[in-house]
Amino acid sequence: MRTLLKRNIKIYFKDGLNMFFSLLSILIIIGLYIIFLGNNWRDVLMADLVDADVLLYSWLAAGIVAVATITTTLGAFNVIIDDRIKKIDKGFYASPVKRKSIVSAYLLSAFVVGMIMSTITFVLFSLYILFIGGSLLSPVSYLQILGVLVVSNLSGTAMVCFIASFIRSSSAFTSISTILGTLVGFLAGIYFPIGVLPESVQVVIRLFPPSYGGMLLRRILMENPIANSFYGIPTEYVLEFRETMGVVYKFGDFEVTPMISVMILLGTAIIFFGLSLFNMRKMKKK
Repeated sequence: MRTLLKRNIKIYFKDGLNMFFSLLSILIIIGLYIIFLGNNWRDVLMADLVDADVLLYSWLAAGIVAVATITTTLGAFNVIIDDRIKKIDKGFYASPVKRKSIVSAYLLSAFVVGMIMSTITFVLFSLYILFIGGSLLSPVSYLQILGVLVVSNLSGTAMVCFIASFIRSSSAFTSISTILGTLVGFLAGIYFPIGVLPESVQVVIRLFPPSYGGMLLRRILMENPIANSFYGIPTEYVLEFRETMGVVYKFGDFEVTPMISVMILLGTAIIFFGLSLFNMRKMKKK
């Protein structure tokens, strides 16, 4: 399995075009914020606040890193499609290696790619936030972010693997990548803060497991900027802002805790890993 794991990771990083397309949705989101959305949301939701740019881009960084855990793992699964088209996978499945090990190698290589790319994305955004006046996080906060990246990438990898297990052509993979990249950005609450959307749409976002990775990252990355920007402002305004920006999720009066969010992400990873394995076993019989 180790050899197959290394092979899959090398293929992703050698394919520059595939890497670009796996980051395309992120680049589009950044472009939209630089040209259109950034000034709009800052003026509407953060007018007259101290260090509004740091607050805005800390919020944006959390969402984009959450999106990266999906789009980059999806790009890593391009190797599955290529192996299927070229019939390379038949050689793997005919070998003495257990099918579970082959599926695990695909999953683990996508997870490693997702961890590398989402970490790089986080580091670049952190440097930009420092450049515009932000501050370093505490060592504990960085460890918390690492933990969130792990569970988010596990969840995203398992979900994407399940989707990829149904794809039979490169054109279908490209189409699904484009659709999913756009959809994930919306469902992660990046294009629009969750609080400005209709309640029915908010419910859909709260039911989308990867959005909990974004919520957990917001709680960590925005803690200091919110404390700084809302210093001296009544608590009720702070609570309203946190809910509007998706720093906390609520179902009625029930607030989703970080522990519940982690359990949702881990549960999603377990369920979709099982579904992926089941679907690939079915394919062996065809």
